[in-house]
Amino acid sequence: MKELKPRIHENGIDYILVGDYYVPDWKLPEEKRPVGHWGRLHQAYLRMYRPGLYSELVLSCKLHTYLADLNEQATERCSLIIEQMAEAEGVDEALKASDQMLWVQSMNSIRSRAVTYSHLSVFSLHPGQSL
Repeated sequence: MKELKPRIHENGIDYILVGDYYVPDWKLPEEKRPVGHWGRLHQAYLRMYRPGLYSELVLSCKLHTYLADLNEQATERCSLIIEQMAEAEGVDEALKASDQMLWVQSMNSIRSRAVTYSHLSVFSLHPGQSL
């Protein structure tokens, strides 16, 4: 009987010998970036309201990358909105030094409004769109 090679490469695909059969040696791409708060929210939205798109992203191994990109964009956008709103409302370091409680109240209000606005933006995205 002919000895089988432990690994072969045919048609651009690597195969590994398991028992008497060759199975494709597929590896999922490793993504190290975190999905984060915004990514998890959008994943839940896709799963519930866009199941076809969710399945497509899962099956093409692009879901994690898509969600990590979205999380980075949403985090940056939310931070930018907070900065701009704080500047427009006069909430700065001088206010922080003079009246800390008012500064905390103002920043919490600004953060709450920015997060609400960002939620609306995150749930209206489709793959390929950016914030």
